[in-house]
Amino acid sequence: MAAPKKGRSASAQSRPGRSLALILIAIAALTGGMFASGHTTPRLGIDLAGGTSITLTAKNEPGQPNAINKTNMNTAVDIMNRRVNGLGVSEAEVQTQGSDNIIVNIPKGTNSEQARKQVGTTAKLYFRPVLATEASGAEASATPTPSASSSSSATSGDKATSSSSSSATPSASATTQGRVVSDALKAGSSPSASSTPSSSSSANASPSASVDPATAKLQAAYAALDCSDKAVRAKAGADAKPTEPTVACGQDKNSSGVWQKYVLGPAEVAGTDIKKAGAVFDTQSAAGWKVTMDFTSGGSKKFAAITGKLAQNQQPQNQFAIVLDGQVVSDPSVAQSLSGSAEISGSFTQTEAQDLANMLKYGALPLSFKESSVTTVTAALGGEQLHAGLIAGAIGLALVVLYLVIYYRGLSVIAIASLGVSAMLTYVLMALLGPAIGFALNLPAVCGAIVAIGITADSFIVFFERIRDEIREGRTLRPAVERAWPRARRTILVSDFVSFLAAAVLFIVTVGKVQGFAFTLGLTTVLDVVVVFFFTKPLMTLLARRKFFAEGHRWSGLDPKRLGAKPPLRRTRRASAPVDTKEA
Repeated sequence: MAAPKKGRSASAQSRPGRSLALILIAIAALTGGMFASGHTTPRLGIDLAGGTSITLTAKNEPGQPNAINKTNMNTAVDIMNRRVNGLGVSEAEVQTQGSDNIIVNIPKGTNSEQARKQVGTTAKLYFRPVLATEASGAEASATPTPSASSSSSATSGDKATSSSSSSATPSASATTQGRVVSDALKAGSSPSASSTPSSSSSANASPSASVDPATAKLQAAYAALDCSDKAVRAKAGADAKPTEPTVACGQDKNSSGVWQKYVLGPAEVAGTDIKKAGAVFDTQSAAGWKVTMDFTSGGSKKFAAITGKLAQNQQPQNQFAIVLDGQVVSDPSVAQSLSGSAEISGSFTQTEAQDLANMLKYGALPLSFKESSVTTVTAALGGEQLHAGLIAGAIGLALVVLYLVIYYRGLSVIAIASLGVSAMLTYVLMALLGPAIGFALNLPAVCGAIVAIGITADSFIVFFERIRDEIREGRTLRPAVERAWPRARRTILVSDFVSFLAAAVLFIVTVGKVQGFAFTLGLTTVLDVVVVFFFTKPLMTLLARRKFFAEGHRWSGLDPKRLGAKPPLRRTRRASAPVDTKEA
């Protein structure tokens, strides 16, 4: 039974090249992925690259103790993301931290005051009547005009069937659009059936014959509006007063792949008039996913009044636009007066229905935010901090290498090579994790990487000291390496587990930049285990076969004389008593 076990052990010891090949292949694959992705440097945090970091803390309103929940927080993050991106900010970050905090990181070159105003206020949701709409941008001329048949009529009961974000029929000409806007504004807050001009009157009337200055300004803004421009979409309608008409863009392209622009009447229903909204799947008909809305008592009366007026009109003036932060997220058509509750349907996917329901709910959420902290770092200061962090890391690494060379001599080659592999893996993973999960290297994260140098070096020291202990017992190097490894492995795993556990707890219970330190510490601790198991141990096994190390050269770090090794234990025969020849 002993012979096969010995054979298996010898076979395992003779193939350390497999582990080395495996980790080298992994490094090559990760490096190739880094260059293929185009992200060859780690993403820098605000404190290193410069910019503004805003921490917002959610707070409950009176009477709503459970408003702070995961769904509401994620909805707030989505809306804030659109707001910040609407400012033209490149690579801005909006993410939740903990259960009630939202962190907004805005890189340098952005108006931080404007960004703070955008992300810190509650979403503005309104229902506005559609006065006119048409496709916008260069793509509109090459795209077939959607017809009125693409909009479904309202079904029986309290339902409104949604056209897609821009399926309403555009007016026939710019002149007709101008008369529609003018007549609608003169008629009152909502267009009526009588306000729609006939084809003969619109053909003979001058577009500027009897238009007041406010209407003329609105017409000019509508004519010049190009919703294919991201900056224009963000600004159109963003600062409009609820009591005044405005122009707006669709939040997304319509079903034909073009952007839609609108002239909208004054707001008739606000988001705060919605009691609740949700996405449900209609199993009784072929409608599929739809969005349900329940209104407050006051909101129900307002909604009944506006839908009753809209139902008398033709396309597109029988539509109401759901406007969030100045952009139209949906424009369902209406065929009858609705009150109390309503349903919006029309070829929704599950994701589209849930997104629209969340947007509708957010306007009525009893959830507001307060600024917990605002940190602004200039690019120059960020560069200085990065430079100082790199210098600190280089000094720490140099001291560790110097100690290893002086104390372990030849063994320091293994330790330095292992540190190099660990540093390479850490760098590549940080570069890849930036675009993958939004990881940003900040100053605390740099500190975590510096601390990790000591953790990694500690694992080598444990292994080397176990090998030296075996040599002191009189064993040769190759058996000493194999006998030392199980004992060193247990110690390394326990030590790294404690470090990883501390990093995990720190990551969970903290918010802000401290999480960067915890994440980096946990990542490098895991990499330490990988490097020791798949690189350090196999490399030590290979070098133990070399004469320089196997014979204990004085510069190898394994000289038996310097280590005070005991002589090999050998069995000796006991001397027998002398035999008396005479007695014999």
